[in-house]
Amino acid sequence: MEHFYTIQGEGFHQGKPAYFVRLGGCDVGCPWCDVKESWDAQAHPKWSVEKITQEVTATTAPICVVTGGEPLMHNLHSLTNHLQNNGVRTHLETSGSHPLSGTWDWICISPKRYKLPLDECIKAAHELKVVISYRNDLRFAEDFAAQVNASCKLYLQPEWDKSDEMIPLIINYVKEYPKWQISLQVHKYMNIP
Repeated sequence: MEHFYTIQGEGFHQGKPAYFVRLGGCDVGCPWCDVKESWDAQAHPKWSVEKITQEVTATTAPICVVTGGEPLMHNLHSLTNHLQNNGVRTHLETSGSHPLSGTWDWICISPKRYKLPLDECIKAAHELKVVISYRNDLRFAEDFAAQVNASCKLYLQPEWDKSDEMIPLIINYVKEYPKWQISLQVHKYMNIP
């Protein structure tokens, strides 16, 4: 769908330079999605993995974040192999609702109620990032925190349009349950993609 070199705005790698490759296609359907134009995979041109790799390696980006839409709707083995063979670390941002493909240096899983993640994705996650739009999303987050591996980083992220209401809730929750950290979409505060 799109690609750009920017700063990672969320989660564990927040603040690091990263090249984003946003793949078209998503069947999860979150009502608060901020890239609904990514849902229809056929609405976007196809790129070869060689061309994508060339675009990434033309920059100084040490990381390529593959996101979507839902990137695991695609077979990502060839893309990650090309990127890694050219010295680029590969990071995945996914709901985990499709089987894993590709070789990843970092996997961030953000489970959604609308299409639950697969066990293989939950177990492979380095980072669990749960969007909090309602108070009961905290229980949803805890359900997945109990399933990830012991070294997985745990983040609660306020849904952007409800952040005024959700940030105080999350602050209090993290203070009570310090295994969690807060992830803010700082790229939106900085007005960058």
